[in-house]
Amino acid sequence: MGGVNTGKTGSSLFILYDQLRWEEKAIIESAKKKGIDIGIANCRDTIIDLEQNMEYSDRIMIQRCVSYYNNVHSTAAIEGLGATVINSLQTAIYCGNKLFSHMELRKAGVPVPRAFCAFSQESALKGLGVRGYPKVIKPVVGSWGRLIALLKDKDSAEAVIESREHMYPLYHVYYLEDYITRPPRDIRAIVVGDNVAAAIYRYSGDGSWKTNMALGGTAEACNITKDLEDICLRAAKAVKAEIAGVDLMESDEYGLLVHEVNNTTEFKNTVRVTGVDIPSIMIDHCIKLKKH
Repeated sequence: MGGVNTGKTGSSLFILYDQLRWEEKAIIESAKKKGIDIGIANCRDTIIDLEQNMEYSDRIMIQRCVSYYNNVHSTAAIEGLGATVINSLQTAIYCGNKLFSHMELRKAGVPVPRAFCAFSQESALKGLGVRGYPKVIKPVVGSWGRLIALLKDKDSAEAVIESREHMYPLYHVYYLEDYITRPPRDIRAIVVGDNVAAAIYRYSGDGSWKTNMALGGTAEACNITKDLEDICLRAAKAVKAEIAGVDLMESDEYGLLVHEVNNTTEFKNTVRVTGVDIPSIMIDHCIKLKKH
C-alpha cells in the first residue's frame, strides 16, 4: 500500500479506516498499551498495488471502514494480496447487505423477522397487499436507520416506494420485514471470537420505534443470558464473522430475533455502559489469530 503509515517496520497488525471515530482510536490506543506496533492506514489516502504477489501474507488487517463500498473493495484487494482481514470479504458482503445476511441467518436456523423482497414498485405493492401491514422497508445497503420506514397502510407504502423509484437502482431492490411488536428497545451484543463480550439495551430517544444510537437513543447494560449468548454466537458464525455487533429484538410472539449483524460494529456506548474493555479483547483476539 502506498502513501500510508503501516508501522515502523512493516507491522504485522494494522488497521484500515475511512473515518477515525472513537472506536478506531480506542483500538489503536489499546494496541499501543500492549506494546504492539500497529500500522494505521486511511483508506481514502491509500493506493494498493494489486500486483504485489502475496506481500501481506504475514499480516492481519482490522477492517474498520464505515463505507460499505470502501470496506468491501479494500478488503477484496488486501485479502487478495495475502493478508488476513478481520472481518473477511465474505463477512463484509453478507453483513453489508440486509437481504444477504437475512438469508445466511435463516439458513443457519437463527431466528429472524419474516421478510420478503421484490424488484419493482408493482411487485412490492402486490406483495404488501398479500402479506398485509404494517411492514418495515429497509434499503438492502445502509446504516444508522437511514431510509428505513414503517409502512402502516397502502397509502404510506405507495408514497415511500414511489420516492425510491427515483433513486439509485440499488434502492429498487425492495426488502420488507414484518413489524415486530416488542418493548421500546433492542439489544446490541458484541461478539469477539467465541465470546459475547458485552451487551446493551438501546432505547429510542423520543418514543420512536427506531432504536439507533445515532438517532438519539439511550443505553443500559443487558445481562447476557444463555439464550442470548447462543443466538449471538450462531449469528456471528452464520456470516463467518470474527468480530461482530449482533442486533436483536425481543418479540412478544417469537422471543429473541436477530435483525442485523454488523461487520465494523460501533461499540463506544457498549464500553461506556458496561465498562468492558472491548478494544483490548479485540486486540487479544487478533494476536491469537496471528499466532495460529
